[in-house]
Amino acid sequence: MSFDSRNTITRRAMLIGTAGLLGGLASCQVRPLYSEAKGTRRLMASIAFSDATDRVGQVVRNRLIFLAAGGQGEPAHPEYIVNLNVSTSVSEVLPDQSTNTLSAGRVVVRGDYVLKKAKEGTVLRIAHRQSVALLDFPGQEYAKLRAIRDGENRAANELAELISADLAAVLTR
Repeated sequence: MSFDSRNTITRRAMLIGTAGLLGGLASCQVRPLYSEAKGTRRLMASIAFSDATDRVGQVVRNRLIFLAAGGQGEPAHPEYIVNLNVSTSVSEVLPDQSTNTLSAGRVVVRGDYVLKKAKEGTVLRIAHRQSVALLDFPGQEYAKLRAIRDGENRAANELAELISADLAAVLTR
């Protein structure tokens, strides 16, 4: 067998292998999470969320309602109900040795939720998600409280985004 024939065989084998790989990839389907093929928007708009017990829980709930219904509010007759329990913790980290104060911290917002069908009460998903926001503690007390509130708001909005994506994925299966 000459060098040219071996080279031709190698090229043909590579071409066949590439065609097989591309054929396998062509059968793989990638589609947007919120595509209308499965009615994701309609399904998300049919979710009602439980009442919040504190300010951060209300931020999460409001953002979830907006993400689910696109600003239309909650449905009058929901197909699904989400029981949501939100908790928040603030921890101070990174002590400044020279002033004996803490200069940085973190806010953790945790959300436990249960997705149920409204009529049957069938549980579709039980999950836990959390979000962390890092923050700097200024020297003034009011500024420190404001920094904590801003961190809680950032973490609450991020948590709502995570839960919303999770709900959309569950409902479109």
